[in-house]
Amino acid sequence: MKNTFVGERAKADIDKRVERLLRGLGNPKPPINLVEVRELLHLDKSYYSGEDDGLLAETVNRLKLGGKQLLLRPSLLKDAIKKFDLRALYLPDRKRILLDQNVPVKKHRWLEAHEIIHDVVPWHSPVMLGDNDHTPTPNCTAKIEVEANYGAGQLLFPRGRFVADARAFSPGFEAVRKLYPVYGNTMTSTFWRYVELVYPDVPMLGLITAHPHVLRRPTDFDLTKPCRYFIQSPLFASQFSAVAETEVFEEVSSYCGAQSGGPLGEGEIVLTDDNHDQHVFFFETFFNKHEALTLGRYLRKLSIVVAV
Repeated sequence: MKNTFVGERAKADIDKRVERLLRGLGNPKPPINLVEVRELLHLDKSYYSGEDDGLLAETVNRLKLGGKQLLLRPSLLKDAIKKFDLRALYLPDRKRILLDQNVPVKKHRWLEAHEIIHDVVPWHSPVMLGDNDHTPTPNCTAKIEVEANYGAGQLLFPRGRFVADARAFSPGFEAVRKLYPVYGNTMTSTFWRYVELVYPDVPMLGLITAHPHVLRRPTDFDLTKPCRYFIQSPLFASQFSAVAETEVFEEVSSYCGAQSGGPLGEGEIVLTDDNHDQHVFFFETFFNKHEALTLGRYLRKLSIVVAV
């Protein structure tokens, strides 16, 4: 699945709101303390279990204020959580974030930041509170989710600081490995932000996949959909829109070893742009024990040698 981008107008608005929030915190150094963020915004946080019907029902039924039930039909919330396999949600009228306690703790930080942005962006709440007369369309829902992901990235990876820190290293995966503990986020979320943000003038792409080596792939691996995510920098998306994930994954698999973790290999791969010109990219793949992260960055246009 290829990533999508936030519109320029919405991006500028979200940037201003996140920058205002960071100023309210005193422009702290990373990692951003989300407890302090929630205190500044007067947000509450609690947990539920999407795998435990009893605990889920108990969580929903506890949403009371002064003994008054806040949700007149709590079963609707339970149904939504189970139907859409929600890992986190935000109740705007209650200023409350709910996180699924069954999700690995290291992922809570991103989920919480995502829900915080729903609170910060004023046009999200009406959509999330949509009723029978104003039911949000799937496209509208997808749009605010992309915006919340963008805002979460801006909050957890303050733009100017993260770009400067990343550019202190040579272009490549080393910056991701060095910076993810500094910012207190997962390697995967750091990798995603690196691809989208750090080098706007260089076409870059990233793959998040299972282990590429044929002997390490899961039994249900689907070669027609090899990438969990296919991350594009804005410049790559505009110049190489026709590049298929299956094409790139096949080339990546050709150089990857079967190591159980760490670097799996590297190599040069030729990709064709939207004008049918060919270009050389440098690829490197790292396996973090859970998923493979592959970074591809532009090197040069392929020279065509004509025999005479």
